[in-house]
Amino acid sequence: VNSRESIRGLSKVSSIPVVNALDDYAHPMQMLADILTIQEKFGDWKGLTMAYFGDLENNMTYDLMRLAAMMGFNFRMAGEGVIEESVWEEVNEIVKTTGVTVERMKTSEEAISGVDIVYCDSWMSYGIPKEIEEQRIKMFMPFQVTSDLMKLANPKAIFMNCLPAARGMEQTAEVID
Repeated sequence: VNSRESIRGLSKVSSIPVVNALDDYAHPMQMLADILTIQEKFGDWKGLTMAYFGDLENNMTYDLMRLAAMMGFNFRMAGEGVIEESVWEEVNEIVKTTGVTVERMKTSEEAISGVDIVYCDSWMSYGIPKEIEEQRIKMFMPFQVTSDLMKLANPKAIFMNCLPAARGMEQTAEVID
C-alpha cells in the first residue's frame, strides 16, 4: 500500500481489522519493533537520545519524531528534506507533555554527539526512480554513518537501521556489521 488514503479506504470496507504496517506518512509496526529493541538493549528509553541521519522527508523520520516525543526520549536528526509542517505541529504539541527535545541539527557531528542510539534508513526507499539514485547518493552522503562518526556517540551506543540496509550507502560496512 503506497498511501495513508489507501489504508483508510481498506479499513472502511473491510470486515476484519486492518493493520497499518507502513504507508507514506507513518511506519507504525517498525516503531513497535524499534521501541522493543531499545527496551531490550537499555531496559528503558527515558532519558536516552537518538540521532537519525539521511532522508528527512519520509515516513520513518516522521514516526521516529513522534515515537521520541510520545515515549519520552530525545531525538536529533541531520539530513536533507523538508519535514511536513503538520508533523512538526503534532510533535511540538506532544513534547509539551513529555518535556523531551526533537530537533534538526545542521551537521551529523552535532546530531550524534553523545547519543545512545544511532539510526538511519535506506536512501533508496520504495518507489525511488533509478534515474535519481545518483542525485540522492550525492545529497545524502554527507550524512552517512561511519565508524569515525560513531566514535562521537556514547561509547555504549547502538546502531539501528529500518532495513533493507545498503552497505556503503547510508552506513559503512563496519558500522552495520
